[in-house]
Amino acid sequence: MQSEDHKKQVLQALERCLEKDRAKTKITEVSSLGLVEMTRKRTRESLEHILCEPCSACGGRGVLKTSESMCLEIFREIIREVRQYKVQKLLVLASNSVVEMLLDEEADMLAELETFLGVQIKFRAEAEYNQEQYDVVLL
Repeated sequence: MQSEDHKKQVLQALERCLEKDRAKTKITEVSSLGLVEMTRKRTRESLEHILCEPCSACGGRGVLKTSESMCLEIFREIIREVRQYKVQKLLVLASNSVVEMLLDEEADMLAELETFLGVQIKFRAEAEYNQEQYDVVLL
């Protein structure tokens, strides 16, 4: 739109239509790209909030940590547990994908950790666990 008069007509028509709306609205002028920004106060909860519920696996975030990230998190938790409780054996319960990565790709790091801490670490895959769930059990 080149004409300032046409821009004003569009804004006035939009404002007239919004007069019937009970929600508070704010309209900006037409930008150099020919766009009009409008905000409208929400009067009720979003459809997503009404129709959906949070994912039990990811806590509603929409993403899960990778198996690699979980392995590192488990290593940190093992170090905390050993330092706090002075144990000799641990059992780690985790999802199958995380246990597989711990015993395969992270096997060297795991061996170093066992040697460094002086503990024996066993693993058990739990079918009910999602990728972010794990437990470190003191034996």
